[in-house]
Amino acid sequence: MGAAPGSATSTPPEGNPPGGRTLPVRAAAVLLTRGWWAVLALVGVGVWATVTSLPTLATAGGGLSEVISEDAPAVQAQIRAYEIFGLPLLTRIAVVQHHPDGLDPYAQARATLRAAEVTEPAYRGRPTPPLLLAVPVFDGLPRGVPEGLTPGSGTTLTAEALRSAGPTTTIVTYLFTDPRAPTWVQEQVARDYAARIDHPGDHLLGVSGTIPLQSEQARIVAQRLTAVEVASVVAVALVVALAFRSVLAPVITLVAAGTAYVIADHVVGTVAATYGISAPAQLEPVLVALALGLSTDYAVLFLSGTARRLRAGQDGRAAARGAVEDYLAIVVVAGVTVAAGVAALSVARTELFQAFGPGLALTVLAALLVSVLAVPPLLALFGRAVLWPGRPLRTRQESREQASPWEPDRGRSRFVRFITGRRGAAPAAAVGALALLVVCALPVTGMRASVSPMDALPEGNPVRVAWEGAAAGFAPGVLSPTEVLVTGTGVAARRDSLESLQRALAERPGVAGVLGPVQGRLPDAVPDRYALFLGPHGDAARFLLVLDADPLGAEALDTLRAVQRDMPALLAEAGLEGASTAYAGDTALGLGLVESARADFVRVAVVVAVVELVLLVLFLRSLVAPLYLLACSVLVVASSLGLTSLVFGELGQEGLIFFVPFAVGALLASLGSDYNIFGVGDVWQAARTRPLAEALAVAVPRSTRAIGAAGITLAASFGLVGLVPLAPFQELAFAMAVGVLLDTFLVRAFLVPALIWWVGPASAWPSRRLRTAPARAATRAVSPPGR
Repeated sequence: MGAAPGSATSTPPEGNPPGGRTLPVRAAAVLLTRGWWAVLALVGVGVWATVTSLPTLATAGGGLSEVISEDAPAVQAQIRAYEIFGLPLLTRIAVVQHHPDGLDPYAQARATLRAAEVTEPAYRGRPTPPLLLAVPVFDGLPRGVPEGLTPGSGTTLTAEALRSAGPTTTIVTYLFTDPRAPTWVQEQVARDYAARIDHPGDHLLGVSGTIPLQSEQARIVAQRLTAVEVASVVAVALVVALAFRSVLAPVITLVAAGTAYVIADHVVGTVAATYGISAPAQLEPVLVALALGLSTDYAVLFLSGTARRLRAGQDGRAAARGAVEDYLAIVVVAGVTVAAGVAALSVARTELFQAFGPGLALTVLAALLVSVLAVPPLLALFGRAVLWPGRPLRTRQESREQASPWEPDRGRSRFVRFITGRRGAAPAAAVGALALLVVCALPVTGMRASVSPMDALPEGNPVRVAWEGAAAGFAPGVLSPTEVLVTGTGVAARRDSLESLQRALAERPGVAGVLGPVQGRLPDAVPDRYALFLGPHGDAARFLLVLDADPLGAEALDTLRAVQRDMPALLAEAGLEGASTAYAGDTALGLGLVESARADFVRVAVVVAVVELVLLVLFLRSLVAPLYLLACSVLVVASSLGLTSLVFGELGQEGLIFFVPFAVGALLASLGSDYNIFGVGDVWQAARTRPLAEALAVAVPRSTRAIGAAGITLAASFGLVGLVPLAPFQELAFAMAVGVLLDTFLVRAFLVPALIWWVGPASAWPSRRLRTAPARAATRAVSPPGR
């Protein structure tokens, strides 16, 4: 293509571009733009090979339960209890029948007979796997059902209380399945059992428990994934089209974003299958948002550089080549920074975070690779048509002036002129922005953690409805009780002490009921090797706690944490000094995850901070600016989580899902460094040939426009993850969208420029890049263009 009149295709425009023009960068720019056809063919072959030969995350990934270590204390406690007693007390799946006006005696009899068909062979030592036991529990406690469990009583039942018990409104049939069977097999067994409850008077609500909960979450994610993808594509297309007033600009962006997601999905799935990394399939909506958002970020940067040069009068292919020379190094460093930041999750000891880290990092690298290899060749292919139907040329006056694409944008540098032209304006602006972020961050001090509560499911969901029916008849924790194992020499013979401990546990706040040695023994037909609450060898006893809260919610976790804290005193008061305790069940497992996550927080935060700081120091060649830039990113994370905690707390949620703050923290901190490299790197390069005030006036408006478009698309991509009607995704979507918008329109547009001007040339210490800018400007004035 020939150059447009007045353009200079052989030399760069006036001033140094933000990314520098090293020989490798120039060579890559030539290869990507002149050899566009070969590069695009290579990308096409790579995509074809990926799609046809590699598995996706949906086929290779596992569920959240698969990233829980078998070494977890709660898992080990459950295994030990089974070895001692021979019978399990805990199950993660149950069938619920409920009617508020009561279930008639015939419905109760049918429930008992159905369970007996399964239970009697097991009592004779001949269970029929995968369903081993079926144990119905009635809230009205008819004769023959163990005492001790009544809704919200907090005490053990007496004979008088039994006589005054109300009608039976709820039957929960616990199904004990072979733990070696896959979860989908266990759930199917439960649904087959429930299918036999076909009498209208049985009032079946359905199957519930933590296994159906996880399976329902996975189903909802798969069901809504297409909606998230379509909405994200539409949002990206609209934002890019409006930003560049072009039809082809969003096409280029979406080609890059879609290709990045396809490659990331297959690569993450391959790594999960090959190396045994249990990347949860529920990660997929986050991968969609991250792949589309980052690909759009990098595409917008290349598009901005190309559009600026086209409007300056350059030829289409020369404009694309110049944009690559300007931004290739920045995009690569930014992508590596984000990948390193999210990969830092892998240093956590919690297996869930270890599973998230590689998946997120591979997605970032896929977005980086595709953006670098696909966007520049497409820009070279379409040339000046990239801005169609907009006008690629300037107005007549602008064309006559032939101004450089690196000139100050006087229409958009009003804030920069304000902070640089008035004494005290920069400190005031910085303090005001910092104060706003601190106020937004205050709620984070009271943030509570939950795991995966039932109310995380949407209202009306069958699994949630069944749980609500069980909670109405008994207590919210009835489907997932907590097993407390007490061991010590001769402890089973100390009945008075055990009964005293049981009464003390029943009186604890948040405990709805306790089953234990007070309820006694199994039927005489059961072999001696089996025991219910007292170990057959005399050295163990156990209790079953039903909590008065969602077993995986923040309130239940707090209750169990308090029980564990006070247990030594409770044992001493009951006369069981020297006995040891262990805890099993979903609440114990969730509490272990939350406590492990808290311990991991410092470790992950330090690694993320060090990685981001080192990369910023190397890129900016400064020790001062990276410190306050990192502090800004930390404040954005805290503000985002504070606002999320406040909003969802007002909506009635007990606490944020425990992994959301970690994912949000790693992503926002990494993306903040990404934008630091875009924006501050632009200022640093502009300051090589200009005084600091002029460098700010040139770079800040230019980078703010590009970062603004990129930030809106990234916020939209993550915000649309909230279309998945599950609490973890809605919390993550809100936190990421708010954090990205704060970072884009408060921190990058106002706080960072104010801090740079306030700190002044010392920001670049120990280099003298900012200090010597006037001299360099003078040198540029007498130097040939491009030098």
